[in-house]
Amino acid sequence: MIDMAGGLALAGMRPFAHTFSSFLIERPFEQIKIALNHQDVGAVLVSAGASYDLSVDGRTHQSPADVALLNTLSNWKIIIPGNAEEADYALRIAANDTGLYYIRLSTETNKQTYWSGDNSFNVLKIGRHGTVIAVGPVADRVLAATVNLDVTVLYSAVISPFDTVTLQDTLSYPNVVIVEPYLEGTSSHFISDALSNTPHRLLSIGVRREEIRKFGTPEEHMKAHGLDEQSLKVRISTFYGH
Repeated sequence: MIDMAGGLALAGMRPFAHTFSSFLIERPFEQIKIALNHQDVGAVLVSAGASYDLSVDGRTHQSPADVALLNTLSNWKIIIPGNAEEADYALRIAANDTGLYYIRLSTETNKQTYWSGDNSFNVLKIGRHGTVIAVGPVADRVLAATVNLDVTVLYSAVISPFDTVTLQDTLSYPNVVIVEPYLEGTSSHFISDALSNTPHRLLSIGVRREEIRKFGTPEEHMKAHGLDEQSLKVRISTFYGH
């Protein structure tokens, strides 16, 4: 499928490839590297299943490392929509461009739409004791977990390219937390680069590297990885000394 997409792109078309994230990114990673990046063509990869949406189908259908893998390649715009409306924005933007896009869809969702298509972070809350970055469908849980904390909350649907400007401009105190719905630590290097001239503390929260060898529901996997509201509240509050 990826090689076909590369061929269609070489023929001047705008290909969209869509399947579960583990089959779209992890298995054909060599094809992405050669058929798309090396050939210097554009395409849109749209996944489903996210990190553990398909927990009932086992490890073959789970892909928490997909975004981290694509970050090893250049020129990818990576969008993590927080709900269906944001997914619609992402698809229309990708359709009207010529570059490489990865749009990561999930059954996790925010009730509110926080992003309307720009590349910059959205400021959801301003505080004095640090910054929490919420990526995609974790935003509602992050806002609930930080309701009693005096922190800035930034929302990101576009994780690559990373918006260093808004992070720097809104930084009140250099204590930064990032919550991502995929592999823990995936975007921490972006933050470290953005704050390379500022001594800072960083807590990266995401899907843990340890494999959960039980099927369960997506909600049970979320809790096991510490991404549910209560777990986020404890981890973020502890980081800020509360």
